[in-house]
Amino acid sequence: MPTQSIDTSLDLTCINTIRALTVDAVNAAQSGHTGTPIAMAPVAYTLWQEFLRFDPEDPAWPNRDRFILSVGHASMLLYSLFYLCGVKAVRRMGERSSQLTVTLDDIRNFRHLGSHCSGHPEYELTAGVETTTGALGQGVANSVGMAIAAQWLGARFNRPGFPLFDYRTYALCGDGCLMEGVSAEAASLAGHLKLSNLCWIYDNNHVTNEGRTSLAFSEDVEHRFLAQGWRVVRVADANNLELLGQAFTTAGQTADRPTLIIIDSHIGWGVPGKQDTRAAHAGPLTLREANMAKAAWGWHDEREFFVPEGVREHFARDIGRRGAALRNAWMEMLDRYTEQYPEAAAELHALLHGELPEGWDATLPTFAADPEGIATSEASGIALNKVAERVPWLLGGSADLGTSIRTRLCFPGAGDFDANHRAGRNFHFGVREHVMGAILNGLALSGLRPFGSGYLIFSDYMRGAMRMSSLMEIPVIHIFGHDSIGLGQDGPTHQPVEQLASLRATPHLMTIRPADANEVSAAWRIVMGQRHQPVALVLSKQAIPVIDRKQYAPAEGLLRGAYILADTPGGRPDVLLLATGSEVALCLETFEVLRRDGVRARVVSMPCWDLFEHQSAQYRDNVLPPAVTARVSVEAASTFGWSRYVGLRGCSLGMETFGASGPLKELRGWFGFTVEHIATEARNQIAKNPAQWANL
Repeated sequence: MPTQSIDTSLDLTCINTIRALTVDAVNAAQSGHTGTPIAMAPVAYTLWQEFLRFDPEDPAWPNRDRFILSVGHASMLLYSLFYLCGVKAVRRMGERSSQLTVTLDDIRNFRHLGSHCSGHPEYELTAGVETTTGALGQGVANSVGMAIAAQWLGARFNRPGFPLFDYRTYALCGDGCLMEGVSAEAASLAGHLKLSNLCWIYDNNHVTNEGRTSLAFSEDVEHRFLAQGWRVVRVADANNLELLGQAFTTAGQTADRPTLIIIDSHIGWGVPGKQDTRAAHAGPLTLREANMAKAAWGWHDEREFFVPEGVREHFARDIGRRGAALRNAWMEMLDRYTEQYPEAAAELHALLHGELPEGWDATLPTFAADPEGIATSEASGIALNKVAERVPWLLGGSADLGTSIRTRLCFPGAGDFDANHRAGRNFHFGVREHVMGAILNGLALSGLRPFGSGYLIFSDYMRGAMRMSSLMEIPVIHIFGHDSIGLGQDGPTHQPVEQLASLRATPHLMTIRPADANEVSAAWRIVMGQRHQPVALVLSKQAIPVIDRKQYAPAEGLLRGAYILADTPGGRPDVLLLATGSEVALCLETFEVLRRDGVRARVVSMPCWDLFEHQSAQYRDNVLPPAVTARVSVEAASTFGWSRYVGLRGCSLGMETFGASGPLKELRGWFGFTVEHIATEARNQIAKNPAQWANL
């Protein structure tokens, strides 16, 4: 690897310290990736030392520049920087700490349990990590959300002489990121929105896991991005600090579009003339290879995890001193801003601390009983607008389906976010479900409360981003319409079957499928109350009866995940009817039929399994008495998972195949979602469980 372009000895020593720490950490773990950290060390060093507005003493400072390592496998590049820059830890509520977020012991224990240096960077595990990365393409897609957030925050809060928000977002990506489809979606939208505060740094090393990129990747990246509305800058040598500095300067001066910096590099060990073509990541080295690599850099100290004298001090003099000055000036500006604009400052304080305005839920609608009903997606649209009027940082949009799913904010002043208007709260993601989810993550990581919407069937296209929001524990709101075969004549391509079970199986993702309009209002209380958990709100296209709450239990039972909606008085139930969403109304009709026949039935609405599982055992047993083994679940989706509640002897009525195209009434009859079928299965259950009360 040529090093002659690097001029000063101290710069070179700092860069080589990053490289050496990487080699030593990966070798100690016998796991990890050395190639990209070795190659990109000069790039990251130049950005952090000369350009990045980041205070190591306060890595959560709101107007800091964001640096995202989209190539998460190169995590040692980030951990080395954190240690050498002295980045301090941050507690969960944003409180500063005097402890380092990454210690030398953490680096020694890279990829081991308990170390802050996990295999891929993890948000909130290690302060300074802006987003969890590793799944290629997610990081660059998140960066678009962060860049949008900066523009929106600036439009909302900046005043003449008070540029509170003008931060930039940088993302380091590689060939793998650019091959992933989500990056193409992200680049397309970023170019369309002219996000001039966004810069992607492309490590153009021509190698992936299987060998040369030419095996599967031959497109002209430069012209692809030019066509998408980006400025493109090329740096022919990743080791040329002067050219790198010029590229970052150009990106910072570009005011009308995002910038892609293409940097030519070589994956390898730093040995002249030797490139590691086994993998783009170049894993652990032998002792001989490690010594050869270090010797090629001019690094002759054989001690492992060695940091030369003066290196950390050099980082402190540059990024440390610059970052502290910028942060202190910003805090002083915020104090003056608070005096001059107290209402805006109070709003900003609530936003940054994850608080909700007083009375945010005061106008949530209550719906009168109505047998004709209303689609839960329409009811949600009404509730969403009422909440958003009182929570100014609740914003979002859809993957080209806002009108269909009723997620457009329609009150005065809501407006659209576009290239010319940055204060709008309606976003148009286009037909780009995956990047919509990833952008929502970036917005949430910036303190906003974002929502995104689409058809439930297309949650499959969003799954990578949704998994990341769950993994990071950020309160993204996913609104899904067209939740079942109830959309009828669109047919099986648009009728979800396995999606509900899949969402429920995702750790830390709260999935809610309300039974009627009033359960929707209750659901929004749950949704907005989340600070560390994403929610999937699953809604119907077709009208669903609004349940008469004078006759049946209040919709506030949703707050506990599942509740007794209807019960036969004066006796223990013979059979339990369990349902969610539109099938709850069917169970209520069945309940009345059974009651007229002298059958003691109980209807349990179960809109959110996750909430129900967090209730006390006493409450759960009261709703679902263990001794009552005659149980029927009804849900127009896969029955997978219902055995938890109906048991081995119970019956689950659901979808065992894909759907079909036809009017809703015909489909319900064909697939067995009728009162007659449910009642028959309920009687069969009672007949098969005659002794369920024998021991009581």
